[in-house]
Amino acid sequence: MRRGCEAVSAEEATVSSLPLPDALERIGLTLVMSIGGAAGPLYGTLLMEMGRELRKSDQGQDFSLALKQAIDAVARRGRSHPGDKTLLDVLYPVQDALAHRSPLTDIVRRAELSAGCTAAMKAMRGRAAYLGERSIGHVDPGASSCALLTIAICRYLEEHRPA
Repeated sequence: MRRGCEAVSAEEATVSSLPLPDALERIGLTLVMSIGGAAGPLYGTLLMEMGRELRKSDQGQDFSLALKQAIDAVARRGRSHPGDKTLLDVLYPVQDALAHRSPLTDIVRRAELSAGCTAAMKAMRGRAAYLGERSIGHVDPGASSCALLTIAICRYLEEHRPA
């Protein structure tokens, strides 16, 4: 993840001048190319699909629907479902909160709780699946990183909210 963030930071000047759909696609591609393991393709797919969906939607306004479509694409790519102890266990609840126009503080709380709930789950996908029952009692790293990203985005939006 660090390599991916560093690669995205290196492209900040270019990406910041792009329309949001193009920026998301560019960031997603950068993550795919720079992060090893499953995280790069999964986060990259999420952002690239969001960019595509926002471009297709009416003037790019339906962020919640674009996020839902992007999460579904991640689920297909990873052949995973909610309850498999993956980042999907955070993404779907966050998207649901967004769809219901929940305040940012509620979205943060939902992300934190959803990640924490993965500790009670048995991993069905990813490296942790090899641990079987031993995966129970540990928060999924993908869910944890997804919650951290969600929290960072919400805090940024809160701090930069128009007056």
